[in-house]
Amino acid sequence: MPIVSLSSCWNSPRHTDGYEMLAEIAALGFEYAELSHGIRLSLVPGILRALDEKLIKISTTHNFCPLPPGVTSAAPNMFQPSASDGRVCTQWERYTRRSIEFAKQVGARLVVAHLGSIEYGWFNPADKVERMTHGRDGEGAADLSKLQAASRVAVEKMLKKRNPFWERVQQQLEPMLELARTHGVLVGAENREKIDELPLDRDFPALFERFGAGSALAAWHDTGHAHLKEKMGLITQRALLEANASRLAGFHIHDVKGFKDHVPPGTGEIDFGMIAGFVRPEHILVLELNPRLNPTDVVESRAFITDKFGLK
Repeated sequence: MPIVSLSSCWNSPRHTDGYEMLAEIAALGFEYAELSHGIRLSLVPGILRALDEKLIKISTTHNFCPLPPGVTSAAPNMFQPSASDGRVCTQWERYTRRSIEFAKQVGARLVVAHLGSIEYGWFNPADKVERMTHGRDGEGAADLSKLQAASRVAVEKMLKKRNPFWERVQQQLEPMLELARTHGVLVGAENREKIDELPLDRDFPALFERFGAGSALAAWHDTGHAHLKEKMGLITQRALLEANASRLAGFHIHDVKGFKDHVPPGTGEIDFGMIAGFVRPEHILVLELNPRLNPTDVVESRAFITDKFGLK
């Protein structure tokens, strides 16, 4: 039976004690929690106490977890393995290594990871798409044909520039995957919502071929991100799931309404009935919900996926 977990992105910003943060999740009936990329160092002692008392279990963590010293809010892209500046790559390796070790310490099965982006500096073609999806061009996102045309043009430009960044990512991954393997932890490469982030959706199969089934690398599928890319006309959610199914370890589950992400599943546009066909007993299902949602929204979200995925 798949694990159903709640990401602490829902409540970590309003807690100063990691024990209280996890107690709130446990009180909603969750046996598992994901420690998100917003776990400040100050929350760690309470988290460890909650685990020592067996208040809850940890399904997954999200790189960087815990956050680097002095960082007080979620910063998963603070350091990137794709960076042209070697000092940034070194910091990514440092805090990813710490995240893997912490995942082992808290008993997590997997570390969700962002894998960088293509650098542009000025005139990033992804910026136009970002403005359109958020309505800053005056067109909004209502005209999907214009958005999809702009997205396709942007991706073609990305493909011409991606190679050195993508190769650097794969080189950086190699020692981290070996570390994860020795600790019995998987690294989940997450599909991203922005078109300049890596991996590009088409690059997942080649990535999994490079790092074979015996490696610690897994696919981590974000339902909201895939739906946004589908609206951009770049890929369908089904096609991405089919391409990565053999390496899939789990899901971030949330819905999309318009271009508003992280809304409760079942209240937006995503076909969770289709997604249910890809869920396997060994998978981890993590509800990743907006912090503004109330506890009733969280409980109803769990009930929705429990019913839709046949987990009763």
